[in-house]
Amino acid sequence: MMKTCPNCSADVIENFEICWKCNYEFGGVGLQNDNTIDNKETENIINCLRCNTQMENRGKLQLHEGTRYGFLGDLAELLVNKETFQLYACPACGKVEFFV
Repeated sequence: MMKTCPNCSADVIENFEICWKCNYEFGGVGLQNDNTIDNKETENIINCLRCNTQMENRGKLQLHEGTRYGFLGDLAELLVNKETFQLYACPACGKVEFFV
């Protein structure tokens, strides 16, 4: 069962207390529940689920399926399915999270 975040309109699993995309706390109080915050500003505010420290955006990471093709090198990489992820890392405990 899914619910919709009132802050960024993302689909969130019903039993989650925090939105995975904008860190909105369902039923909580404080700045994270202020619906007037611009969605572009809140996309980069993610707190670590282990230590509650604000995670740092480390940019985009491209991963592909399979192995490299030896003598063809990067030329063969053009034909391989690649997925791009947004990478966040916690400076305090080292936890890493990927988002599509």
